[in-house]
Amino acid sequence: MDDDARASLDAILDTRITDVGELSGGYVGSVYRVETADCRTLAAKVGDTPLSLEGRMLEYLDRESSLPVPAVHVATDDLLVMEYVDGDDRWTAATERDVAERVAALHECSADAYGFPFETISGPFSQPNPWTDSWVEFFRECRLRPFAERAHAEGVLPEETLTRVRTLADRLGEWLVEPDAPALIHGDFWPGNLVVAEESLQAVLDPAIYYGHDELELAYAANSFGESFFERYRECRGIDAGFERRRSVYDAFHTLENVRFFGRDRLDDLRETLDELGL
Repeated sequence: MDDDARASLDAILDTRITDVGELSGGYVGSVYRVETADCRTLAAKVGDTPLSLEGRMLEYLDRESSLPVPAVHVATDDLLVMEYVDGDDRWTAATERDVAERVAALHECSADAYGFPFETISGPFSQPNPWTDSWVEFFRECRLRPFAERAHAEGVLPEETLTRVRTLADRLGEWLVEPDAPALIHGDFWPGNLVVAEESLQAVLDPAIYYGHDELELAYAANSFGESFFERYRECRGIDAGFERRRSVYDAFHTLENVRFFGRDRLDDLRETLDELGL
């Protein structure tokens, strides 16, 4: 943390910072463990993304769901100060089952349409969330198409791959179904955004929330979690038949996000997923 950021933090917290240590794992911005003279341990995040939005999303999750969320103390566009939650990074079958129960409960939170009350962010990228009655339309017009067009404009998605993603967007109805109801999803659900200790979930971080199809979250989870997670999720909430086929569509979107974030090194993953879909 540079001297200017540290001085700003001193002033905002109205106390003296006694120690600062950088934490690992932050892909967007830098995160620090901060010790203060009044004996508090906090987590401070600085970066170029609008961190005020991240704070609003955490507060929404705290208010509307049963997920454990760190308390937000300060949320400005360039500074987010939260409760520090310690973890042991010990993942066992019991940990996965506990996480599955928590995310199944999150997905029980619903709304009258797909979208969100305000625009959110996923990493550094904005997520438009106009209320939309159809999930397929929302996913096409507010996620898949705009992310592909922006990736092309940013120079990381070649024209030929953009054409294939456009075809997928046009033909989404061949794979996707309209869910029974919108589900509140975390939006960036993987172990790096979860704090676990003593085989249970202690906190969720870096949300990218909106009301969507819970299967999009499950598709992402399938890249990180094993059968213990999915077995417990099925017991709590169930997974509709045909998920594995639909999963490839959601995998295409996640790999598209990775292309935008990490660059052309991830293009082969996207192309392989499009190949699986016959596009």
